[in-house]
Amino acid sequence: MKIIKLGNQGLNVPVVGLGCMGMSDFYGESDTRSNLNVLNYAAEIGCTFWDTADIYGPFHNEELLAKALAGKRDSITLATKFGIKRNVEGDWLGLNGHPNYVKASCEASLKRLNTDYIDLYYQHRIDPAVPIEDTVGAMAELVQEGKVKYIGLSEADTETLERAHKVHPISALQTEYSLWSRDVEKSVLASTRKLEIGFVAYSPLGRGFLSGAISSQEDLQAGDWRLENPRFKQEAIEHNAILVTKISKIAKDKNVTAAQISLAWLLAQGQDIAVIPGTRQLGYLEQNWQAATIKFSKDELKTLSKLSNDHSVWGSRY
Repeated sequence: MKIIKLGNQGLNVPVVGLGCMGMSDFYGESDTRSNLNVLNYAAEIGCTFWDTADIYGPFHNEELLAKALAGKRDSITLATKFGIKRNVEGDWLGLNGHPNYVKASCEASLKRLNTDYIDLYYQHRIDPAVPIEDTVGAMAELVQEGKVKYIGLSEADTETLERAHKVHPISALQTEYSLWSRDVEKSVLASTRKLEIGFVAYSPLGRGFLSGAISSQEDLQAGDWRLENPRFKQEAIEHNAILVTKISKIAKDKNVTAAQISLAWLLAQGQDIAVIPGTRQLGYLEQNWQAATIKFSKDELKTLSKLSNDHSVWGSRY
């Protein structure tokens, strides 16, 4: 498996990681034992870049990872996030980037994860009420204290990235990017490359849609947040399925899956990109992991890029 450096501070990760959010939240019911099997198998095959956040669960996802980390902490690159507030009932309480909150959130995550350090600590969303310099300054202090090794931002714009990077080197920007979400190509990717910041693509399979497994809302469990997402309204599903059908045809010609084609296309967009698809199934984990071995000709890449450019996606991301 290919290893890349996120940023220029020495954070090395496999290009295919594991997004763990869905193991505890947002996508309907899940089983702890099955999730631990997936996490343990991920560690066995080398998929050792794990992504979580304090609000997933809320809070339970970090505790789940703590169980999987036992006995293998040093072999896992662990990423978690702070900055979006929820209570134990799951209510959304806004954003917080105040330095004191940064410190308190880190301490709480360390406790739930049962670890002494976090490899990559992200601000989950930018708090417009707090200067980014203050937030990143607090994160930098966590690095100095040894509680965090590298810091990152999520869904930050180019101006914010530049200001943050002047306070302390930002190793990674995590933002949605896929064949049906390509907004970062307008300016964000150029900015991360100018600043030598790595890029981590979340929802690289379009929240599962690009796998071809969702043809109607009936394919989603009760309690799945996608039922309220604009791109998963029934009319949008039917329209957006046209893109998936075309991707699936290319996948069939290469004897792989539509999901693997989607991940491989993303990885082909640059040597500074890692992807963190989420899954609760061993088979899909294996497929996602193998996607990094898929190669495209220049014509194939042009065809895929043209498909998603030509086919407008219905529905906003949130």
